[in-house]
Amino acid sequence: MSLGRSSLFTGLLWTAPWWLGFLLLLAGPMVLSLYISFCDYPLLQPPVFVGLSNYQQLAGDAVFHKVIWNTVVYASTAIPIGTVLAVLLAILLNQRVRGQAFFRAAIFVPTVVPLVAAGVMWTWLLNPEYGLFNTTLRTVGAPQPLWLESPQWAMVSLVLVSLWFIGSPVMIYLAGLQEIPEELYEAARLDGASATRQLWHVTLPGLSPVILFNVIMGIITAWQVFALPFVMWKTRPGPDRVTYFYTMYLFDNAFNYLKMGYASAMAWIQLLIILALT
Repeated sequence: MSLGRSSLFTGLLWTAPWWLGFLLLLAGPMVLSLYISFCDYPLLQPPVFVGLSNYQQLAGDAVFHKVIWNTVVYASTAIPIGTVLAVLLAILLNQRVRGQAFFRAAIFVPTVVPLVAAGVMWTWLLNPEYGLFNTTLRTVGAPQPLWLESPQWAMVSLVLVSLWFIGSPVMIYLAGLQEIPEELYEAARLDGASATRQLWHVTLPGLSPVILFNVIMGIITAWQVFALPFVMWKTRPGPDRVTYFYTMYLFDNAFNYLKMGYASAMAWIQLLIILALT
């Protein structure tokens, strides 16, 4: 064996855990799911090729249109609010104050709570009768919304819960803030720039690559939202299907209705949508 082939074989051997995992756990299932998306496959019987039938059915599926709309509304609401709040929190946490480490830990800790546990916790907090939110509102004489049971408040509730997990982007923004040269702020102060103008002309331009990264990750996450609404609304698909999202309908088609071909077609459309957005 020549030296070149020997080196190639050695390299492939050392990288085998990655490329074998990629082929067996990612590329292979993706190719199989693409084929299944063109089939009628009820899981209990062999797949039957039906061409574009699944995609044509999706075009006329009212529930499919509804879950796309719900996902768009959720993403277009949660991502901007979460981005603004995360940037502001990162700026506050970047200040040199006593207890800085404690405040940073307090913001980050909720992100390590499992989604299922967080969903159960927020279900109790938003309970219309015994939850902390409505109990507090009742104490001050304010109206108590039916958070999880009302079509008008269900989406608001989920966006509110999504803000519980902004600790990770806050930490990334915090790292980005510390990479902005202090000399830029000194020059801005010498030119008489106020704190607001420093934020607008120094901080935000310096954070723009980090903001872009977090927004892209937020889009990917929002289009795959599943665990929280799945846990919080036991009577799925929620009030008036307001909290019925794309991945939840995909899951139902695959494992409740046993329409694996239909679900695979949805999965590929979801992939194309995420690629187009990101």
